[in-house]
Amino acid sequence: MCPPGDCFQVNRLQKLLNTFDVKASGKWIVLSILVGVVAGVGAILFHLAGQIVTQVSLVHFAEYAPREAMGEHSVFGPHGETAGEALTSSPWLIVGVMTVGGLLSGFLVYTFAPDAEGHGTDAAIDAFHNKRGFIRARIPLIKTLASAITIGTGGSAGREGPIAQIGAGFGSVLATMLKLSPRDRRIMLAAGMGAGVGAIFRAPLAGALFAAEILYSESDFEADVVIPAATASIIGYSVYCLSLPAHIRYAPLFSLRPDLAPASTMELIPYAALGVILVAVGVLYIKVFYGTHQLFKKIPIPPHIKPAIGAALAGCVGVGLFLYFGEDRRVLAVLSTGYGTLQDAVTDTSGVGIRLLLVIALIKILTTSLTISSGGSGGVFGPSMVIGGCLGGAVGQWFHRLSPDLVKQPEAYAIVGMAGFFAGCAHAPFSTIIMVSEMTGGYELLLPTMWVSTLCFMMSRRWKLYSKQVPTRLESPAHRGDFLVDILEGLTVAEVYDRKRSILRIPESMQLHQIVHALSTTKQHYFPVVNEAGEMVGIFSGDDVRSYLYDEIIWKLATANDVMNPNVVSVSPDDDLNVAMRAFTAVAIDELPVVDPENPRKLLGTLRHKDTIAFYNRRLMEYKRAQEEG
Repeated sequence: MCPPGDCFQVNRLQKLLNTFDVKASGKWIVLSILVGVVAGVGAILFHLAGQIVTQVSLVHFAEYAPREAMGEHSVFGPHGETAGEALTSSPWLIVGVMTVGGLLSGFLVYTFAPDAEGHGTDAAIDAFHNKRGFIRARIPLIKTLASAITIGTGGSAGREGPIAQIGAGFGSVLATMLKLSPRDRRIMLAAGMGAGVGAIFRAPLAGALFAAEILYSESDFEADVVIPAATASIIGYSVYCLSLPAHIRYAPLFSLRPDLAPASTMELIPYAALGVILVAVGVLYIKVFYGTHQLFKKIPIPPHIKPAIGAALAGCVGVGLFLYFGEDRRVLAVLSTGYGTLQDAVTDTSGVGIRLLLVIALIKILTTSLTISSGGSGGVFGPSMVIGGCLGGAVGQWFHRLSPDLVKQPEAYAIVGMAGFFAGCAHAPFSTIIMVSEMTGGYELLLPTMWVSTLCFMMSRRWKLYSKQVPTRLESPAHRGDFLVDILEGLTVAEVYDRKRSILRIPESMQLHQIVHALSTTKQHYFPVVNEAGEMVGIFSGDDVRSYLYDEIIWKLATANDVMNPNVVSVSPDDDLNVAMRAFTAVAIDELPVVDPENPRKLLGTLRHKDTIAFYNRRLMEYKRAQEEG
């Protein structure tokens, strides 16, 4: 029960929504704006919470401030001239902070909301397909706190998964409060997901496409959510940007060098080679990520402690690497978001070097898997950007050394690598292309980005980072009824009913005792009654006859005319199977007479319910096979 004041406000909102036609855009404008505002505020709070945790834990205790992208806003301002460097005399304090962060995150998640574990996007996808769009009200709050702690204490995770689940949770909760239908709740869930992503990454168009595309592993879109998600994403983005300083309010997240466009179309050849490398590393990423998840599931300890173990191991890997590379702060991109070193890669790859870029890309796979697959709360998009960007930067440098006239801007490969890597792993090429373009402002790289992302998507179809994705709308429980109708409407009764099956017709004058003897000679259950001209005048079932069996007087007097139902519900061979299914439901019988459309009394045969369902299932399997082969 909600408080009286809240209930009053909800009822007023419901009355307002009821003034719009259900199919009108006005309803979704109102709902999408509400979702966008809440998701935008949620993104602000999530960003602020993460920075507070970072300030309290890493900066003040471990004396380490993780570097961010040029367009990122620090609420607490720069930490002196040495901001972003490990300043402590004991960098192992970072491991201690990460371990405590993992412990707190695990306690919050597994005590109050186990649904909030992991990278978040999968949970939102699962809720859309399998839970009627329902997400518990506590999920956004717990996800905000747990993810802020995980990322803020140095865990290798991104912001996309948490904000996607936070936005989706707000949309779902709002729909539940307004008592909307499951379909509308699913749309609001997806709109919230798009609004959150569009806000936190300052990529409103990509947020809308992400919400429609990320639900499926094949090239399919949830068309119903595009407009609501676009509206919500615009509002969420606008609300979030109001919290930023004016000089970066509408600037992209990453700052780029100018003139990164390809020198010639021949450069698509090394870009294609980059795509092959990205796919190979992407498969490694997915296998390590889920292999680590299975490994942690087998450890016989309470799940509350597992994120702490994962965070501690990730911290040891990161700090050990930091010491091995002579305390080079850039290598700490394997921890936290890693956006600072990614900014270096897209600005000047030669300043980072091939060796360091490759090490960061590969070790980031391990630290991300340890952080998230152990049960920590964080996203996989951010780490994917760092892995793909560093890998692309290394490949670009190598091709630049091999052919400097062809590959003049190796930094471009870092940007294209960001898009291609995630497009292949997440099976979301279109939204990723737009998202990376909006995050970097690198629209001149649209051609190679499309080329590499498409190649990665096509070559990675056997593996997917989001396990809850379904291939297409056909396999989604959310659309099971839609496709049932679509397929049934494409089939006719003539394709199903058996014309050759003999049917026992009962003359309307036949006495009841004769009918009983006739029934004993057949397995037929429904019996059409015909007049002297052979025209059907009614129908009865074996169950209708049983009520007369114990009255011998009626046996002698009653005829088929007394037993039959003259109101015959029938179908014709030209009717589609959707009409037939509605008829089966309307009269609650298992067999329908099939009659001549020109003469409804002329019986052609009968259509059985089980034959209709079997025929539908065969056609459905044929359709699925055709989709797979296509």
